[in-house]
Amino acid sequence: MTADVDIARVATVIGDRARAAMLSALHEGKPLPGGELARRAGIATSTASEHLSRLVDAGLVRAERRGRHRFYSLAGEDVARAWEALAVIAPPMEVRTLRAASVGAALAEARTCYDHLAGRLGVAVTDALVSAGALDDRDGGLALGEERSALEALGVEVDALRGRRPLVLRCIDWSERRPHVAGALGAAVASRCLERGWIERLPSTRAVRVTRAGRERFFGALGLELAAR
Repeated sequence: MTADVDIARVATVIGDRARAAMLSALHEGKPLPGGELARRAGIATSTASEHLSRLVDAGLVRAERRGRHRFYSLAGEDVARAWEALAVIAPPMEVRTLRAASVGAALAEARTCYDHLAGRLGVAVTDALVSAGALDDRDGGLALGEERSALEALGVEVDALRGRRPLVLRCIDWSERRPHVAGALGAAVASRCLERGWIERLPSTRAVRVTRAGRERFFGALGLELAAR
């Protein structure tokens, strides 16, 4: 017999600042070793092991051994979407240093949300795809549109993305309070932009930056005018 869901159990696990910092780091969408997660959380490596074990036991994080090291990643896209939803209702973190202010501004401008684009860039790309007819924005959700030219300009082949993962998902952006595209399509857009050098990752953060070539290519593909940062 199944009772109601135990939200308090999950909330207890993520309610620790060190574990929250680890989950935020893993929201980049790439596996990270325990030592790097400890550094991001500002704690000792020995302490990080216990925190990571709790995240794994709660089903929020998965661990994979690579040689002598263990790498950690989010347990799946459901965890990433739940984390982004919590970010929408969470208060902003107090800024105490110039670096924190710079990182916050970069995250708001452009970042990865698990494996797709978020921030002002992610929302702008989504809006452009809706305007181009590549996405339909109706009934409170996003769906694939009939026009494919904008996606082709981004290097995305829709037919190659069909599989077990949902093709198009709507994710509410915590900094913009508006939707950006997720799912297999959103991941493919982010992946192609990274592969082509339109965007580049900033070190030790989920933030990405549009390159000079990217500003030209985004304008050519989607008509987006992106200012230099």
